[in-house]
Amino acid sequence: MFTLIHKDKKTKARLGKLATLHGEIETPCFMPVGTQGTVKALSPRELEDSQAQIILSNAYHLFLRPGREVIKKAGGLHNFISWQKPILTDSGGYQIFSLALLRKVNDKGVEFQSHIDGMKHFFTPEEVVEIQKDFGSDIMMPLDECVHYPSGRDQAETAMKRTLDWARRSRKVAKPDHQLLFGIVQGATYEDLRKTCAEELIGMDFDGLAIGGVSVGEPRNLRYNIVQFSSNLLPEDKPRYLMGVGLPQDIIEAVGEGIDMFDCVVPTRYGRNGSAFTSKGKLTIRNSPYIEDFKPLDDECSCYTCRNFSRAYLRHLFNTEEILGLRLVSLHNIHFYLELMRKIRESISQNNFAEFKKEFLAKICA
Repeated sequence: MFTLIHKDKKTKARLGKLATLHGEIETPCFMPVGTQGTVKALSPRELEDSQAQIILSNAYHLFLRPGREVIKKAGGLHNFISWQKPILTDSGGYQIFSLALLRKVNDKGVEFQSHIDGMKHFFTPEEVVEIQKDFGSDIMMPLDECVHYPSGRDQAETAMKRTLDWARRSRKVAKPDHQLLFGIVQGATYEDLRKTCAEELIGMDFDGLAIGGVSVGEPRNLRYNIVQFSSNLLPEDKPRYLMGVGLPQDIIEAVGEGIDMFDCVVPTRYGRNGSAFTSKGKLTIRNSPYIEDFKPLDDECSCYTCRNFSRAYLRHLFNTEEILGLRLVSLHNIHFYLELMRKIRESISQNNFAEFKKEFLAKICA
């Protein structure tokens, strides 16, 4: 299922291949986020043209709309959204704890009111896996309890123990061999809790392991420490997934710690607001310096946006509130992220990831 191909000689960065029913994924990889079955403003064809290998959707949101039965009758999520490459579905645990109204958590599961219409629902760990089985997800994530930063030790320990209990129950649900199930390491900022959680999950023999509960308000240096510590706990023969962390500098730091998989809404969210990631740093296309700037967003980029449109035109689109503007910048950002991952993989294969990282950070953080 996962093959470790090569390890960089100077860092912990690594190359791998993750086999799924809908294709192989070269790692390290970035998963564009299609929370509700669509990567916002982009079509599946545009994602394919950008060389996206896998996308992420959210079981919580899709359970609420259009509903489990609709997707099941459509022949699964791949058919419903017309995407025949791999899909990872998040359980929606984070969304339940951040979006749902009047949630009640106990050891059995989570009762919550939909943030859409206020209807009450109850998720058990078993039910969350069954929902994702109906979706036909290539990679499924179990229900977990995520705490925000800062959190007291007692709260973090309770959530970690509940996450482990739910993981055991999720692991016992019968599933087809081609559907993979990952475990999620929780424990907030407490190293001993994360160590306990990781060790217990490793013993359950999940198909892969994720680091959860980061990028929830903690300072960047603390985040890096958590990722470094947690990654060192995980076995080499399983894929390692860092959930929800997605600025380019955060990704490249985590790759150096041996992380294989990433997702984040940053590229499309920033794109919709007129912020573009480039090889020389981030720029805000709405700003006045671009009124008569006829260069592409990024001279080094080969995406459709940069091949055909100028900064001046993109600024015009945003300032006249034309939808095309947010589509073009979102498309550029996704291409930038996926091209960054390709360059990262190439640098690892040549054992010069450390040099690539130093050069990249010097440019984008200048």
